[in-house]
Amino acid sequence: MDIALLELAYALAIGLILGLERGWSQRGRAEGERFAGLRTFTVASLLGGVVTLITQYPPGSMTSLFWLLIFASFSALVIVAHVMEARRDNDVGITTPITLLLTFCLGALCVIGLVEVAVPVAIVVALLLGLKPVLHGWVERLQQRELMAILQMLVISVVVLPLLPDTGYGPGGVINPYLIGWMVVLITGISFVGYFSIKLLGSHRGLLLTGLLGGIASSTAVTLSMAQLGRAQTVGHRLLVATLLIAAGTMFPRMLIEVAVVNRELLTHVTGPLLSMMVVSLIGVGWLVLRGTRDGQPTAVTVKNPFDIITALKFAALLVIILLVAHYAHQYFDANGIYAVAAISGLSDVDAITLSMAKMAKTDTVAGGISADVATYAIVLAASVNTLVKAGLVISLGHRSMWRPTLLVCSAAVLVGWFTLFLLS
Repeated sequence: MDIALLELAYALAIGLILGLERGWSQRGRAEGERFAGLRTFTVASLLGGVVTLITQYPPGSMTSLFWLLIFASFSALVIVAHVMEARRDNDVGITTPITLLLTFCLGALCVIGLVEVAVPVAIVVALLLGLKPVLHGWVERLQQRELMAILQMLVISVVVLPLLPDTGYGPGGVINPYLIGWMVVLITGISFVGYFSIKLLGSHRGLLLTGLLGGIASSTAVTLSMAQLGRAQTVGHRLLVATLLIAAGTMFPRMLIEVAVVNRELLTHVTGPLLSMMVVSLIGVGWLVLRGTRDGQPTAVTVKNPFDIITALKFAALLVIILLVAHYAHQYFDANGIYAVAAISGLSDVDAITLSMAKMAKTDTVAGGISADVATYAIVLAASVNTLVKAGLVISLGHRSMWRPTLLVCSAAVLVGWFTLFLLS
């Protein structure tokens, strides 16, 4: 009996959660004009719990047919009420009726021992309902190419990826279609977070925040944008440098996430140098901000939509090429060949080489893999080259006053990273 009361208490709480949100959304309506509010949702959840409880006591006396009959009757009542309201208000939205039926079912779930499912679902639904203006505003701002990018990524991750064979092919078995596809989804997923964060929050939140979010999508894109803005503006160069440095600093935790997902054992080797490089970059950001640069208007950072089928195929091809080249380089030139591949890859991208090294370090050396030390040195080398390339972009494209702080911080980050690596080796 005590357990039953506790389960009904959870059902009551679910009704209150959803009823509170629905009641608040209809707070402008007069009494009697609301379709369903706090009391109706609470009673609906309790009804679902009580009906489910009745079917269990005593065992065998009731069947699921009774529950279905009550739910069908309740659904018919909700439908009739909704039709009457729609005729009166010309409001054909069905969110509240569906939520009311869901509340009934969630109350039933509490009684059958699935409270840990029912309560989170109720909270998530209440959150989605409360975010209606935000979600609608986001949908209105969503462009067709962005919608297609989302759908394409879902096709790749949900439809195509599970069908790829999880078997190694080619020399040394380094080409695993499933792993390569999974890496593509991982990288584009991380980039999506940064891209749509900027879309949702907007660059008006400030250069530093935009630099952080843009760095998640593409730190190189932010660097190029800041360098070009610096050349076009006569003031605020330190803030622009701080923005590109905070974007560049996000590259290092991003690489750590990639390593952690592919090869957790390698994470202990690369964490020290990569984190030290990130810390130096952030210290540089703080130094520039404390020197008193305050621009009037924040400037937008342009980051290209990070996903389409062609981009995904290019990244997959790049992964395959690096895996093959690294395999043969290791076979014929030992570690030096790996380092050469890492340095060349770092000129344009660190994601592919990071994932490749993490995968190869996970493979037995007898089967063509590499040691954790070689993989660590290659990853740090690629990160160093890419960091210095960003400094080169600023020197090539940015204002003269941006050269010195950028080169100073980037060089310090690289030196501290290698010092940390040698210290921990």
